[in-house]
Formats: sequence, C-alpha cells, structure tokens
Amino acid sequence: MKKEERRNKEDYLKGIVNNLPDSPGCYQYLNSEGTIIYVGKAKNLKRRVASYFNKEQQTLKTRLLVSKICDIKYVVVNSEADALLLENNLIKQHKPRYNVLLKDDKTYPSICITNEYFPKLIKTRKIIRGAGKYFGPYSNTGALNAMIDLIKELYALRTCNLKLTPESIKEGRFEACLKYQIKKCNAPCIGYITEEEYNKQVEEIISILKGDIRPIEEALLSEIKSKAIELKFEEAQKIKEKYDQIESFRTRSEVVSSTLHNIDVFSIESDEKSAYVNFLHITNGCINQAYTLEYKKKLDESDEELLLLGITEMRERFRSSAREIILPIEIEIPIDGITITVPRRGEKMRLLSLSKLNVKQYKADRVKQDEKLNPEQKTTRLMKEIQQAVGMEKLPIIIETFDNSNIQGTDAVAACVVFKKLKPSKKDYRKYNIKTVDGADDYASMREVTRRRYKRAIEENTPLPNLIIADGGKGQMEAIRGVIEEELGLSIPIAGLVKDGRHRTSELIVGKDGEQIGLKQHSALFKLMTQIQDEVHRFAISFHRDKRSKRQTASLLDEIKGIGEKSKKELLKKFKSVKRIREATLEDIAAIIGKSKAEIIFEALNKIEN
Repeated sequence: MKKEERRNKEDYLKGIVNNLPDSPGCYQYLNSEGTIIYVGKAKNLKRRVASYFNKEQQTLKTRLLVSKICDIKYVVVNSEADALLLENNLIKQHKPRYNVLLKDDKTYPSICITNEYFPKLIKTRKIIRGAGKYFGPYSNTGALNAMIDLIKELYALRTCNLKLTPESIKEGRFEACLKYQIKKCNAPCIGYITEEEYNKQVEEIISILKGDIRPIEEALLSEIKSKAIELKFEEAQKIKEKYDQIESFRTRSEVVSSTLHNIDVFSIESDEKSAYVNFLHITNGCINQAYTLEYKKKLDESDEELLLLGITEMRERFRSSAREIILPIEIEIPIDGITITVPRRGEKMRLLSLSKLNVKQYKADRVKQDEKLNPEQKTTRLMKEIQQAVGMEKLPIIIETFDNSNIQGTDAVAACVVFKKLKPSKKDYRKYNIKTVDGADDYASMREVTRRRYKRAIEENTPLPNLIIADGGKGQMEAIRGVIEEELGLSIPIAGLVKDGRHRTSELIVGKDGEQIGLKQHSALFKLMTQIQDEVHRFAISFHRDKRSKRQTASLLDEIKGIGEKSKKELLKKFKSVKRIREATLEDIAAIIGKSKAEIIFEALNKIEN
C-alpha cells in the first residue's frame, strides 16, 4: 500500500473512532474486501476500539490485525450483557478470521415430555416451541440414555404415535399392543389408566429430570408404609423396588450436598495456541450437565476474556438460568441477578476442583491426540518445557551432558553425550582421558574436559550446544560455568541433574543460585532427564571399564615380540589368564593360534619362569 493510501486509510479510521459513542455495544472490523475479520464487545465502544490503535499497547498479533482493518461497523445496545450475547451470535454467524475459533458447535440431544393428551417421553435434537417441555441438552449421550433407561424402568409411559383423545378412547377405537402385554405400557389407549394417574407419573418424571429426586423418594417411602399398614405387601414391594432404583441413581449422581442447587461451575486451562473451558451444572448436589469447549486462539486473548466467552456460550447452549456461578478467578460478568463465587474451601471448592480436573484431563487428552498425529509437536512441547524451566532464550535443540568416572582417582575418564532435538546423536558422543588432574578431583576433571571440548569447537567453528547439563549438583555446574563464561567468554545455559536416595533422577538444578526444580515422576520431562542421565553415566562407565580392563590385561604377553593383539585376545578368551596359558601344553596353545606362534609364546613364558 502506498504511503498516501495508508495515510488516507488511517484518517478514515481515526474519524470513525473519534465519533464512536461512549455506550455498550459490538464492533466489527472489516478488511479491504468488506469481509468481517474481527468482532468484539465493549462496555464503552469509543474507549475499547481506540485502544487497538494505541501503538504503545499493541502486541505483534494486534498490530497484524490493525494492519488489515479498512472499515469499522458497530451496533449500540442497552447493556454490556446484551453486547456479550450479540458478540457471541455474530462470531458464530460470520466466523471472523481473527476471533478465537470455537472448535465445537454441535447440536446436543434433549429429552422432551410432549404436549399431548397422555404425554410421551422422547429424545430429540430439534427444539420446537410449544411441542412440549424440554430438558437438557445433554452433552453426554451416555448420561442421557442412562436417564431414559431409568425412567422407562420406573414408569410405563406410552411410546406409540396414536392420536389419543377422550372421545377416541371412550369409543374404543384402539387395542392394547404388545408393550402392554410385556408390562412396558399402562395402555391409556383403552382406558386402563386414568389421566390423573398417568399425569402423576409424568410429574414424577419431570422432577427426576430436574434433579428434584428427594421429594419423590419421600412420597414413595410414605406410600410403602401405607401399603404395609394395609397389608398390601406385594404392592409395597413393587414401590420399594422403584424407590431402590431412584436411590441408587441419586447416590451415583450426587457429588456434594443436595443443598447446592442450580449452580454453574466453570474452569479454564490454556496454552499459547488453545484454551479449554469446562462447564458443570449442579442440581441438588448432582451434576446433570458437563462439557468442555476448545477455543483456538488468534490474538493474545487473556484467560478472563476466553472464560467470559465460554460462560456466554455454555449458558446459551445449555439454556442455563443458574443464579450462582462458581469460577476460579474473579471476572466481571454483565448478567443481571447472578452471584459470582470464587471459593477457597468447602463443598463449592470441591465442585471447582472437579471442574479443573475435567478441563485438565480434556487438555491432556487433546495434546496426546495431536502428538500422535504429529510426533514433532511432542518434541517441540518438551523443548519448550525445558526452555521455560531453565530460563533460556532459545529452544534446546542441542543438549550436551558430561560425566566423570574413576576409582579412587585411577583410570580417570570423562564422557560427553549429545542429544539433538531430544534424540541421542551417538556419532557426536566423545570420550576423554583425563590428562592434567591427579587423583579423584571431579571438579578439576570437569573443567579440563569442558575446556578441551569447547576450545576446540571455537577453533573448528563447529555448532555449540544450546544447553549444557552436568551429571551432578551445583559444584559441577560452577566448574563448567567457570570455563564457559570466564575463560572462553561463551553464553550457554548450564543445568545440573541430581539423584535421590534411591539413585533415581529427582531434580533439575538451574541458574547461578542453584534453583531446584522437582521432576514429577512419569512426566515426559522426568523420563527425558532420566534417559539423558542414564545415557551419559552408561557411556562414561563403559569407557572407564574398557580402559581399566586394558590396563589390567596388560601382561607378559605384551612383552613378547611377534604376537599381535588378536592372538593375545584369543588366548585370554580361552585360558582367562597368563598363568593358565603358562600352564598349558604347546599343543593346547597351538590349537588356538597355530604352531609357529605357539612355540614363540611357549618358549618366552618358560624362559621368564626359569
């Protein structure tokens, strides 16, 4: 865009912003093609829209959005609550590019008690005004089917499509069907149950669907006692069976005290790309709605903004009229007549904890699903976790780890293992014989090895690691830091790994202050750090054993001219020691390495012995 065109656009937008009202409403940003690219709500339209064009407050994503704006439209409403609902509907309608993306917009099934003479109970996804009383929608179809099964077990409502009227029943136009024969219907079509008795059952069903189960239980208990007094034990037993089923359903459903009634609970979990909002609706201590929404972020939306979006969406979707909302954080919700609770203890805190548990589990499940489809995503996530833990500027693409090995200062060696994108890069592993240190001085050995490795890397201009890990505590870290920063003038983050009393990887030590970061067992970070620590330890130990073994197997055989390394190894493999070789016959030795070499060895060993 030319400078003059840009200036004209800025002047045009500035004119709109300056003339915006100080009223609640919704604003819409349009691009050069007239397409709505962003929808927002505001308590004060002028102040909110003007904030987007304040360059001091702009984030990178906001700057990108503003660069695309060519026109602004707005709708003034009476209250912030109306603005919230309008924003939600406009986002659904236009799906603007820069708004958070709601990943789920399904229509959920509901239970309907039809508005008929002798009503039916049906499952439906269509809401038809005046067709009956609706309960739901149910996000969990398993819970919905369980509810329907319970009701069918307790009550024998009709399921047929007959158009029953008092006249048609009186005239005997219908016949009882098979459902009556198997006791699944009370046959209202032939007058075997009165309208009053039938409607009493319907009222009980409505109470169950609303979650008001205790009054039904009390009425059933009273009825059981009455039947028992009248000595009608068979009828009392049937009522008791119904009572037991309802009580079983209630105890399975109740999560807190039944005094907690008609409450919405929300919680949120988010990361850089997504946000997850969980919703629970509580009726008489029971959860009768539960669902988690996922939003894909487009700008730098805060948890408060996304939680408010989720609350608006869920309450509209599930037609909630709860007057109390439990939240993990304090936010302003422009809905009249509601109470916001941010609990710290008690039963409401239990409900909030349950919501948090659900949203965290949902997030973990989605992350696992995404990582199965894209394994590199898991690697990047784990690298970001390390980056955050250590406080690094860059991702740890290359990690190098050091370990020393010696026995009372003898055969001192060190090893360096390299992980690239969190995978072992064995071709880059290196072994070091300690040359300048006498005795068991791990810190001095670590300084020597890091000095040799990174001095050479600088001279040869080879890639430096993004992170160095010492297999040890703060002392090892400081030994490395002294060489890296003070001697070589490099800036490479350094961390340490320590084990617990059971010799298990337990903590990551970071920073100059030696901050300890506990590694949660079974977490991906714990498994990675354990793998790194085990790998460098294995590599260092195997190198140390090889060196010690070579020194220990150095023997009289080394002094015999004409006998190569291969012949010595074959003899030691067979006889296990020089002493046994000396005790063997010429024929036994010749069977291993041939007659001519056998004679040289036999003669040399016997000469030494004499």
